[in-house]
Amino acid sequence: MSLEDRLIRLIETEGPIPLSAYMQIALHDPKEGYYAARPGIGRDFTTAPETSQIFGEMIGLWIVHEWRAMGAPSPFHLVEIGPGRALLMHDALKIAALAGGDAFLSALQLTLIEPSPALRLLQTERLQRFKPQFAAQLSDVPAGPMLLVANEYLDCLPARQFRRDGDQWRECVIGLSPERRLIMGLAADEPRPPMGTALTGDVVEVQSGLDLIIADLVSRTDPFRALFVDYGPVDRAPGDTLRAYREGQQVSPMETPGASDLTVDVDFGRFARIAATIGLDVSGPTPQGMFLLGLGAQARLNQLIQANPDEAEALYNAAQRLIDPQQMGERFKAICLSSAGLPKPAGF
Repeated sequence: MSLEDRLIRLIETEGPIPLSAYMQIALHDPKEGYYAARPGIGRDFTTAPETSQIFGEMIGLWIVHEWRAMGAPSPFHLVEIGPGRALLMHDALKIAALAGGDAFLSALQLTLIEPSPALRLLQTERLQRFKPQFAAQLSDVPAGPMLLVANEYLDCLPARQFRRDGDQWRECVIGLSPERRLIMGLAADEPRPPMGTALTGDVVEVQSGLDLIIADLVSRTDPFRALFVDYGPVDRAPGDTLRAYREGQQVSPMETPGASDLTVDVDFGRFARIAATIGLDVSGPTPQGMFLLGLGAQARLNQLIQANPDEAEALYNAAQRLIDPQQMGERFKAICLSSAGLPKPAGF
């Protein structure tokens, strides 16, 4: 029985399900979910570390800078959520090892939060020098000082979607057409969007996973910084941003669940408000281009071009895609959540 057949059976038995439940099953089902069975990094979508090594290298310099800002604790946990093919961490630690030296390497305890067995094998091979450990979720990371990095992770957290219906709000749910096909509709009851949601339009999306991340962070008793890079608005709640990608093409989110990547824009404003309210220090969000330039991306590009003149055009174009406001430089944002009492992080 395919994942689509199982979803149809579930809806026939239990009734329509929230969009967030559909996303959770389609993306994270342990047998046929997209990230567990067929993550398509580089095929269905391309991330910043796949675009240019400069992205990971700047993150590596940021990690060393923040480790020192925390007092160079030894040991400390370096955590990445959703490391994919481990290119970001590979590039980051290549530079961090040079910048931080033996003291950094001896203090480092690398933990990857990754659900896919296939990707865990790849990550172990690519990062074997650093002896990565694996955790199922952030709350499983042991106590101790921590630096956390997550690139394009927040956008895959399941979202609830609400639509204004006259003077009321109704939640979007996934049901069945008369032909037993998956379709989106509105719930019969009238739930309102959760507290803290900026109701700026006729459609809003809310990711409860953002609240859970903040809860996990605030429960830690040792110093930490958590850097997130993703796409989404700053000044309003996302509207109808649910979309699906397969083989580089946008497809219907209801088409062949588990075979395509589902994504929504991140509500950076809500993320920052909740974190600040609960007592975390918040830096950003700031555009990705400004963040990378502040860490030295232009100087690194110049070094790479000088060392590889035959590849100058390709190196320049790749770096521009990360930094140019018309490409990834403005749409993607960086935000850093920190425990209280640390200096302002680099890049913000």
